[in-house]
Amino acid sequence: MTHSHQSDLLRLLEERGYIHQLTDAAGLDALAMRQVVPGYIGFDPTAPSLHVGSLVQIMMLRRLQQAGHKPIVVMGGGTGKIGDPSFKDEARKLMTEDVIAGNIASIKRVFERFLTFGDGPTDAIMVDNAEWLDKLEYIPFLRDIGQHFSINRMLSFDSVKLRLDREQSLSFLEFNYMILQGYDFLELARRVGCRLQMGGSDQWGNIVNGIELTRRVAGEQVFGLTTPLITTADGGKMGKTAKGAVWLNADMLPPYDYWQFWRNTQDADVGRFLRLFTDLPLDEIARLEALEGAAINDAKKALADAATTLAHSAHAAAEAAETARRTFEEGAVGDDLPTLRINGGSIGLVQALTVMGFAASNGEARRKIAEGAVRLNDLAITDPGFAIVLEDVAVKISLGKKRHGILTH
Repeated sequence: MTHSHQSDLLRLLEERGYIHQLTDAAGLDALAMRQVVPGYIGFDPTAPSLHVGSLVQIMMLRRLQQAGHKPIVVMGGGTGKIGDPSFKDEARKLMTEDVIAGNIASIKRVFERFLTFGDGPTDAIMVDNAEWLDKLEYIPFLRDIGQHFSINRMLSFDSVKLRLDREQSLSFLEFNYMILQGYDFLELARRVGCRLQMGGSDQWGNIVNGIELTRRVAGEQVFGLTTPLITTADGGKMGKTAKGAVWLNADMLPPYDYWQFWRNTQDADVGRFLRLFTDLPLDEIARLEALEGAAINDAKKALADAATTLAHSAHAAAEAAETARRTFEEGAVGDDLPTLRINGGSIGLVQALTVMGFAASNGEARRKIAEGAVRLNDLAITDPGFAIVLEDVAVKISLGKKRHGILTH
């Protein structure tokens, strides 16, 4: 692979597949050769945990640090009070300040697994944009910042255009979001010398706004970089599963389920996901992605182990791998499969499937049972009216080959 980039930063990002668009590749390359580049990505604290959909961005901050630069995690405590309209069909629910503060504290625990925080030159810092957004005065803000934004241009951005084309309401509150995000970049350039904003490809318009605003108001050259939208080989959105979001916090998704998510990666995605989501060396990844037939499962296990080690710990990854091995290879019952306690010691099979989250509705559960996809202790049960009566032992419930749980009382 030939590289036009000179800096370790852009070479690393290029080799591992993070670069979609760059505002000024040569300029950023030269800057990264010359100095430590502080770079930021914004995250909205809309839940107590981020999910796998944010993982490319988290890993990109990790790469920034690995290449000797400074990651800035910006929590949208201020913008979170508004909600990002980008590609959303409807307005977000507004959150209270207490909820936002709780979410930020919980999300920080995840970042501490991926980044080294501190006050050294390349240590990561976390800032909350409420620090400056909450103090803004409306008239001075309109006069000093608003004059630099063209409504004609804002209307041309995809995120806004899509909403208007569908004749969906776009509130003035949300329309302000891109001005505030642009203002974040200006404030970060002033406060911590930030020179780079990174984000998903849907953030391009917002990032360009911030770069232009920072140039006009502060006379500072800053840069933008977006990642490709990560879709799976079948065109699905990364991190969306039938069970719901793949959360990064262990208290919202057990490490075993997280490991399984990566283990179930499609064959065609394994190499790309190893480059994006693990620290395995590129030559090792090349070897793993060249595996064929059943051997590709070794690559998927390597991906699951490495990704789970980063998000949780090597111990959690090893435990998940061992539980999977025992469950699938020996047919035994592992300790950390999802477990459901049954009060009274009996439950209908249909209800067990829906409560475990294996089926979205009673109808779907009945259908799966009738298809012969449901097993209790590896014995197929095809009667939708079947009631599970628990004696003194636990029962393993399985849907297909990959979904397993334990019923106890």
